[in-house]
Amino acid sequence: MSDAEDIPMAKLQQRRWRSVFATIYSARIFVSLYKKVINKKQILRSLSYIAVDVHDSDSSGDRLLSLCVDQKTLTEVVREKNLETLSNLGGVRQIAASLETDEKDGISSNKADLAHRIDLFGANRYPKPPNKSFFSFVFEAFKDTTIIILLVCAVLSLGFGIKQHGIADGWYDGGSIIIAVFLVVAVSAVSNFKQNRQFEKLSNESSDIKVEVVRDGHRQFISVFEVVVGEIVCLKIGDQIPADGLLLDGHSLKVDESSMTGESDHVEINGSNNPFVLSGTKVTNGFGLVLVTSVGMNTAWGEMMSSINRELDEETPLQARLNKLTSAIGKIGLAVAVLVLAVLLIRYFTGNTKDDKGDKEYIRGKTKLDSVMNSVVEIFSAAITIVVVAIPEGLPLAVTLTLAYSMKQMMADHAMVRKLSACETMGSATTICTDKTGTLTLNEMKVTESWLGKELMDGVSSVIAPIVHELLQQAVAFNTTGTVYMPNSQSLPEISGSPTEKAILSWAVSDLRMNLDDPKQDYELIRVEAFNSDKKRSGVLIRRKSDSATQVHWKGAAEMVLAMCSQYYDRSGTVKAINDEERIELGKIIENMAAISLRCIAFAHANIPEDDEPVLEETGLTLLGLVGLKDPCRPGVKIAVEACINAGVNIKMITGDNIFTAKAIAVECGILQPDEDLNEAVIEGVQFRNYSPEERIARIDKIRVMARSSPFDKLLMVQCLKQNGHVVAVTGDGSNDAPALKEADIGLSMGIQGTEVAKESSDIVILDDNFTSVVTVLRWGRCVFNNIQKFIQFQLTVNIAALVINFIAAISSGEVPLTAVQLLWVNLIMDTFGALALATERPTNDLMTMPPVGRLKPLISNIMWRNLIAQALYQVAVLLTLQFRGKAIFGVDEKVKNTLIFNTFVFCQVFNEFNARKLEKRNIFQGLHKNRLFLGIIAITIILQVVMVEFLKRFADTQRLNWGQWGTCIGIAALSWPLGWLVKFIPA
Repeated sequence: MSDAEDIPMAKLQQRRWRSVFATIYSARIFVSLYKKVINKKQILRSLSYIAVDVHDSDSSGDRLLSLCVDQKTLTEVVREKNLETLSNLGGVRQIAASLETDEKDGISSNKADLAHRIDLFGANRYPKPPNKSFFSFVFEAFKDTTIIILLVCAVLSLGFGIKQHGIADGWYDGGSIIIAVFLVVAVSAVSNFKQNRQFEKLSNESSDIKVEVVRDGHRQFISVFEVVVGEIVCLKIGDQIPADGLLLDGHSLKVDESSMTGESDHVEINGSNNPFVLSGTKVTNGFGLVLVTSVGMNTAWGEMMSSINRELDEETPLQARLNKLTSAIGKIGLAVAVLVLAVLLIRYFTGNTKDDKGDKEYIRGKTKLDSVMNSVVEIFSAAITIVVVAIPEGLPLAVTLTLAYSMKQMMADHAMVRKLSACETMGSATTICTDKTGTLTLNEMKVTESWLGKELMDGVSSVIAPIVHELLQQAVAFNTTGTVYMPNSQSLPEISGSPTEKAILSWAVSDLRMNLDDPKQDYELIRVEAFNSDKKRSGVLIRRKSDSATQVHWKGAAEMVLAMCSQYYDRSGTVKAINDEERIELGKIIENMAAISLRCIAFAHANIPEDDEPVLEETGLTLLGLVGLKDPCRPGVKIAVEACINAGVNIKMITGDNIFTAKAIAVECGILQPDEDLNEAVIEGVQFRNYSPEERIARIDKIRVMARSSPFDKLLMVQCLKQNGHVVAVTGDGSNDAPALKEADIGLSMGIQGTEVAKESSDIVILDDNFTSVVTVLRWGRCVFNNIQKFIQFQLTVNIAALVINFIAAISSGEVPLTAVQLLWVNLIMDTFGALALATERPTNDLMTMPPVGRLKPLISNIMWRNLIAQALYQVAVLLTLQFRGKAIFGVDEKVKNTLIFNTFVFCQVFNEFNARKLEKRNIFQGLHKNRLFLGIIAITIILQVVMVEFLKRFADTQRLNWGQWGTCIGIAALSWPLGWLVKFIPA
């Protein structure tokens, strides 16, 4: 018993589990061997025993994990937070042993082992509701009221035509309309289907987050979908928990379970009362290591998410405005169509309509009912087709196309759009509030200066007093969220953590030759206060194992830690008091480091008397040392800042660094000029916070740098800017930035350093954390708005021209020169082809020379009205001349005249598409060679138009044209180019 008592309980339980496994494993082998022998009939059944020679062969890498744990039990333990069942299973560490997880080294990254775990416990994925099929888009396209009415008319026309003229000749009128309608519907459905798949793909990419885990003894990042049961996941503030699990180790860990329970209070996770963590919840404080017990559909989060279909049909503000415009134009078109219908019906029934031979089409009492019905159906078809052309269905399609195209291109430019509306809103941005670290700078920290007291250190550890060296070693080893992994003594250390932590750990290991595992042999960690943006420091309480002596260590912003100190160590290890003069000198050292763009971090320590309660003391500390971390500016950031300023967008830098570091970086990046007065341009967070609301509003436009700011200060600045009428974009990476990211018009989170909480609160994720990518998003945002304006100008020109021509012709002559099929073809050109051609233009440098579009700027500007009215008047004048004088001018019959009108009208739109490329610039061909899609669509349109006129005469109701007539049509249409050039001289 005495020997057994010396063995820890965990090891005894581990041995028992192994004994149970060995027994079960042996029994299974015994049964399988018995069956084999019986089947081969190698022994008599009458024998009462079998001798089996069991060899214990260690096949090491080939042996699959036993993992004798019931998944259902693990799932219920965590989901129900059942401490009793957890205790019966032997606790968290026994479950880790059962899952063959090493508490320090994690699981193996061996592919066979990982695959085995997935086979036993499932993958960390959940089935999604099926995507919308292609036929659902076809069905939606057919649900359009005008399309339905047109189809009904076409079917009636087909029926009457076949009855009147026989199937050989009678199907053309109705059949042509049906084919044209199906073509329009098919093109629209294909386009919408492709864009939906594009959005779905981007949605999937946004859900593929990276998770930090421990495998083979060191930390690494893997996809959330690769997490398996038995995994040790490293959690920190802002992380979304990827799977259900149990806390192995951690400090001050709190999670927000509102996504699962609806409760807003943050839940404390600890090893004694509540070690249970749920998938989908978010870490709000502290850090910890969690053992994964359930993944995918075995978690409540997986079950919930599998039943939720992410809505990809989000209507953006621009789409909502366009829908109103579409509705208004549609009403005008409907009114025109009703008038045309009334006029044509009156003319028909009063005998004023004649056929090709010059005879009256309707004679009361003599005309057959079939002929009357056929004529009425044709009149209805013409009227309905006017409505089809008048309603610019292409506007929503153009928005969808340009958003999808810009999202795809922005992904290639390191920006992932999470909310569609952000694409267009970014084009209206007037102010960008940006972080410093990692956005304007590279976030590649390195310690370049270190001070002991008032002496600059040269990095040689031998000249530091042993007591100071030991205390610094404790400060670095315990007060960190990073890790140092040494595969062997010869290899370089693998350091993980935030850039600041990595820089300090690298300095301690490389420059000071510290072994950070040594202090952990003699001391234990009692309490941790994690770093937060308000206090800008973190602290730990440690206890010596030999005599229970307790110490506190603080690390953080240098001037804040200095304010907590009353004495300091010099290089020799002597403790000196900090009087007023010393404090000024130490403050000057910090200022000088900050002035050369160094981030200053201080270490301080205090011994806690034995009689006192062990608390994280915050006064009377002893300063251990100072380090200065250099984080160089990103290449190209100064050019990007200048581009924003030239585009009329204000840049405001909001940073947690001190005011001197902030000034130095702002000057280096071009946000501030070295020779300007900085009194109003640079401010500290506390000063801004203490202004009255009126003062903040009055001064907000002049502020360009805010130092020592808290997340609350950032939120306050965003609110003030919005009150002043600005459209605000904000960058953020921490979970505390979430309120400001949500409050801003456009929230931009960081893809590398950003927490999952920040990413979920943002509209766009900047994948490379680079300010240059923020400027790229600004360019694309402006491009979206600009492309939509181009398309509106192009489409309204067609709408106005088609409506006026048909209306005047119908009233004056009782005929519409453009038939239903021809108008549907024009509709296809301007709606789908036009949207494809104009909505996929790439951003140009010209966009960054214009001021930002206002929040409520009208969609149709004065410049657009000038351009489209001029082109529409020209088209109406030309086509009406052809309508009334065409036969006389060209000496042709009615059919050829109508074909000339149709051909000229289509080519006017083709040439006007070039005009629409540039709203203000006179050179409409600039950059044309770069847009192959535009050129391709123009070529396809021309080819199809030739086919329509020359080869599909019966289908399109056209006549072949000779070379002279073709030249005339193209020449008349080409005049829209010089007209567009001249019109742009007129001030708008």
